[in-house]
Amino acid sequence: MSRTCATMVVHELLVETVPGYREARLQAEAFTRRSVAQAVARTEPVKLQTVVHVVFRTDDENLSDEQIQSQLDVLNRDFRAQNEDRTQVPEPWQPLVADALVEFELAEVTRTKTDEESFGADDSVKALVPPQPDRLNVWVCSLGGGLLGYAQFPGWPAETDGVVILNRAFGTTGTAAAPFDGGRTAVHEVGHWLGLRHIWGDMNDCTGDDFVADTPPAQQANTGTPEWPHITCDNGPNGDMFMNYMDYVDDAAMFMFTAGQVARMDATLAGPRSSLA
Repeated sequence: MSRTCATMVVHELLVETVPGYREARLQAEAFTRRSVAQAVARTEPVKLQTVVHVVFRTDDENLSDEQIQSQLDVLNRDFRAQNEDRTQVPEPWQPLVADALVEFELAEVTRTKTDEESFGADDSVKALVPPQPDRLNVWVCSLGGGLLGYAQFPGWPAETDGVVILNRAFGTTGTAAAPFDGGRTAVHEVGHWLGLRHIWGDMNDCTGDDFVADTPPAQQANTGTPEWPHITCDNGPNGDMFMNYMDYVDDAAMFMFTAGQVARMDATLAGPRSSLA
């Protein structure tokens, strides 16, 4: 099974169906780029109040408090660059490993029983359990179509804002199943929620752009556990930065954000998500 994220699918759907969304995203992106150019970095961590909405049909899908806490622990380690596996980042990129200065506090867990066997990337799970304002909302449920999760980029609309994670790819214990039992699906999706794009820029012909200067170009998503270096798009000698949280590799093969990605997240928290910071 390979990682599958529907964030760009949701983004394109919102562009086509929600009046004003395209303009809101353009404004959010323009603010982000201006802020990154000004390079005013935060020095204190931002604490994001996080609500986990467990939507379940069976007892197994009603995740334990322990499993939920294990996911919060991973988010807090990874976004603060305190994960032990960061030492596996290849030597040329070690200086780029950055602390995002973002921390996550569990504000509430909601539990909602459903008759639905699975949900898709149509935000139907959010219609069942609406998000709480000014918080990071995380829905955990069964997803169909091989999806591991999806997020909504910063900007709007509030009634669907947050991230959705497959219950078998959430946390590090309980129902979490290899190769996505390291809690990194939520790290990836929260990265989107804070303004990050996929590392290869969602084009498979070397023309994609993730709007981050210190991530090398890549032809397409990497999956599984690649060997370094994996060279595409004339990006030798170091090749693709597939160990970045915003690629599609297995949980055990991703372990870094770069300073450039952190600058984009900083800008997002100063702009379109300033109500949370």
